[in-house]
Amino acid sequence: MIHAVDMVVSPAFDAGLLTCCCPCVTFGQIAEIIDKGTTSCALAGVLFYALASVGCACVYTFNYRTRLRGLYSLEESPCADFFVHWCCMSCALCQEYRELKNHGTDPSIGSLPTPFPFKFDAQSYPRL
Repeated sequence: MIHAVDMVVSPAFDAGLLTCCCPCVTFGQIAEIIDKGTTSCALAGVLFYALASVGCACVYTFNYRTRLRGLYSLEESPCADFFVHWCCMSCALCQEYRELKNHGTDPSIGSLPTPFPFKFDAQSYPRL
């Protein structure tokens, strides 16, 4: 007997489900990775939500697709980035999410923080 807990959900389905239910979160994760942490997932998601509520989120999001293509030297195909986002935002976001995962970055964990500015020396602290 197969239980729902035992089933493994593929990453593509996981990203698609998240994008279908809450595209602002998917976009926020993508933006945080592409901006290397300078834009938080929450800020990008809120901006996406605000622009989507008036029907012009593609004006904000297509730029991240262009930057992603620049990072990995991908061609602009089958049409311009703006039109891909304008015609099917969910598909575009899923493609970008999957592209980041294929290049070894997991958008769901966000950007990595900067390393500790100093070394930890265990000998300088007393033992308890």
